[in-house]
Amino acid sequence: METTLKPNDIVSLTIDAYGSKGQGIGRHNGMTVFVPGALVNEKITAVIEKTTPSYAAGKMTDLVGRSSDRRDPACPYYEECGGCDLMHMSYPAQLSFKTQRVKDALTRLGGFADIKVEPCIGTDDPTHYRNKAVFSFAEHDERVVSGCIAEKSHRVVPVKSCLIQSGIAEAALKAVTDWANGLGIRAYNERTGKGCIRHLLVRTTSLGETMVVIIAAKPFECEKELVSSLRAAVPSLKSLIVNLNPGRTSLILGRKSRVAFGNQTIRENVCGLEFSVAAESFLQVNTVQMRKLYLKAVGALELDRRDSVLDLYCGIGTISLLMAQQAGSVTGVEAVAPAIEDAKRSAKANGIDNAEFFCANVEDLLPQLIKKGQKINKVMLDPPRKGAMPEAIDAIAASGAERICYVSCDPSTLARDCKQLAAAGYRIESVQPFDMFPQTSHVESVILMSRGG
Repeated sequence: METTLKPNDIVSLTIDAYGSKGQGIGRHNGMTVFVPGALVNEKITAVIEKTTPSYAAGKMTDLVGRSSDRRDPACPYYEECGGCDLMHMSYPAQLSFKTQRVKDALTRLGGFADIKVEPCIGTDDPTHYRNKAVFSFAEHDERVVSGCIAEKSHRVVPVKSCLIQSGIAEAALKAVTDWANGLGIRAYNERTGKGCIRHLLVRTTSLGETMVVIIAAKPFECEKELVSSLRAAVPSLKSLIVNLNPGRTSLILGRKSRVAFGNQTIRENVCGLEFSVAAESFLQVNTVQMRKLYLKAVGALELDRRDSVLDLYCGIGTISLLMAQQAGSVTGVEAVAPAIEDAKRSAKANGIDNAEFFCANVEDLLPQLIKKGQKINKVMLDPPRKGAMPEAIDAIAASGAERICYVSCDPSTLARDCKQLAAAGYRIESVQPFDMFPQTSHVESVILMSRGG
């Protein structure tokens, strides 16, 4: 279809659906128009900003008919930052959208007709939920400013508080920013390559421990003053890490780190087990929802001591060790070496001896394990956003595993991978979305698949 719309056209729309990122969708003469910030059942006016042969994108200029689900965003940085892209939507509406997003992906991309998706499990408090914060630094009027990177840019939006971060993270950010300005430490400029401090990473745990990681382009002076400032601002500080990242890169962490104060790791308790968490460790950022999700995922496999379980993309072994309490044996596979070392340490610290861990790419190691005849009857699959490699899916199917629990952070790649598993003889038994990231369009899912009968 060739659109008659062109940039700068003004159109009137009735919003009747949502896109995968929560954008409102309306139609103009049969052409689909995506409008961020618009809600279903609203009548709006929008200016067209982009057109393609199949769709257009616009910006809302006037809200003619307001939805009962609309809320005034509580964050003063909502529009400028763009990180909380659903904050204009009531929380029940956010959960409904996320349920539908998972269903749409499985239906349209996976080909699963009439799939039942359970209502998305939300949280009691959809604010201040993150246990990990990443802030950035920049220069403004010859002073260091700090805050969040605006969506689809490299621009730092200065913030005094963030409604999804913890107060501890905000206190650490203020302390570091004040330290830098008081002692003349400059912010890194990615365009010129000059300056020093780039980012601040803050981790907090339910055990009351805090890690602060300052990422710098080069070594800096006044480290003792930094430690003193942070200890005064963050009484729970157990670890201060200095990470060097001299490259002109969008990656947050560099390869070299050292402990400036305290320990290399901090402790977290997950469903009764204690884990060591390093700066690089992957851990779900919503502690309350993490526990709900992990219990659901482990329970879905219905484990007992006869089971030999694979935990693929196992990270620091949180789910692996939870499963090891019920299964006969667990084999965890993860490509990130520090995560595997964390998993091994945590297994020892928790007295668990029926879990082993391998540092390798899943698609490389899994076919080897299958070829050697390793017994596998259940699989936990928790890949990154890009999903599992096709070779890994093929190897899972070749293992003969009777049950697979797929933990997904992206409905599109989930649908793709489930489609491949279905072609290999598996069927979807249940789909349970979880809201790990309130105020945003992200959604996590736990899917149980079994061999078709």
